[in-house]
Amino acid sequence: MKLLHLSDLHLGKRLNEYSMLEDQEYILKKIINVIDVEKPVAVIIAGDIYDKSIPSAEAVKLFDDFLVSLAKRKLEVFVISGNHDSAERIAFGSRIMDASGIHLSPVYDGKVAPITLSDEFGDVNFYMLPFVKPANVRRFYEDEEIISYTDSIQCAVSHMSIDSEKRNVLVTHQFVTGARRSESEDISVGGTDNVDATVFESFDYVALGHLHSPQNCSSEKIRYCGTPLKYSFSEAKDQKSVTIVELGAKGSLSVRETTLVPMREMVEIKGRYNDIMQKSFYENTSYQNDYTHVILTDEEDIVDAIGKIRTVYRNLMKLDYDNRRTRNTAQIDGATDVETKSPLELFSDLYELQNNQPMSDEQKAFVSDLIEQIWEDEQ
Repeated sequence: MKLLHLSDLHLGKRLNEYSMLEDQEYILKKIINVIDVEKPVAVIIAGDIYDKSIPSAEAVKLFDDFLVSLAKRKLEVFVISGNHDSAERIAFGSRIMDASGIHLSPVYDGKVAPITLSDEFGDVNFYMLPFVKPANVRRFYEDEEIISYTDSIQCAVSHMSIDSEKRNVLVTHQFVTGARRSESEDISVGGTDNVDATVFESFDYVALGHLHSPQNCSSEKIRYCGTPLKYSFSEAKDQKSVTIVELGAKGSLSVRETTLVPMREMVEIKGRYNDIMQKSFYENTSYQNDYTHVILTDEEDIVDAIGKIRTVYRNLMKLDYDNRRTRNTAQIDGATDVETKSPLELFSDLYELQNNQPMSDEQKAFVSDLIEQIWEDEQ
């Protein structure tokens, strides 16, 4: 049985004030192209459908269009809510949609009933467990000790009545201990949301959502497919993809990736202002259309750098400097000499603390004239 594993669409996301809807619509069409080539039996969407619990009308319409495209292809679709979603909103209409093969996870109520598909090797049971916190599970099992996220998932799984003789797939949205995170994810302080991978031993495949980089966790049967798009510059070097899963007879599993090419890449460009603005630097690249993070190495700040750079790099999202001023962190040792130093000396000290380099003679002359002018005006 062939499955296509997706997660973390984050529809409606804005990144550095840029709406990603156009890019998301483009990549969903690319995913439909992959589906038409691969012809899976089912599509799994493991949470974080939307970027906000109350999504925009445009984001809802985009997901609706995607579901309609999947339904037209007579696919079974398994959708759960993630930590960014409203479980109630994702569950809306689920009992009606079941008849068309679109299965939306209900709000967790202490029970997770499987949905069964069959092939030449027998039944495959799909369990949909939306994002839950310990309090969500503890509410239904007050007599059990549920403190950590591992406790909560272990408890939820233990009440699923899993038939170990059959093939079982879990769709869930959690952070598995030891997995690699990126900047675009919500991170709990101290890693308190960790779930130990051992709680998933009963399953033949665990389709995870939540983390944005594609990766296996302890084995290939426990897997994050990652986001279909890059949502931070920490992911700039990631290769985004969808995961294709093939379940053979009990114990037989094949997992592979199919690459997704976005409408716009996310790239980091580092160098001196005059160098990166040369046509020879960017003319044979896609940088002018890409989402860019520019890191200038000039020692002096460029006046109106963002405006000037955007004349070439139209989708500049972020601008930073990497120079002596930003690399070093000056320490203030005290203010014991404040009363004995002149205003010019005090300003020079402040400048050096902020910029990690002394003022030039020209700058000192300018500040000295400015101080004298201010004093004359006050008198």
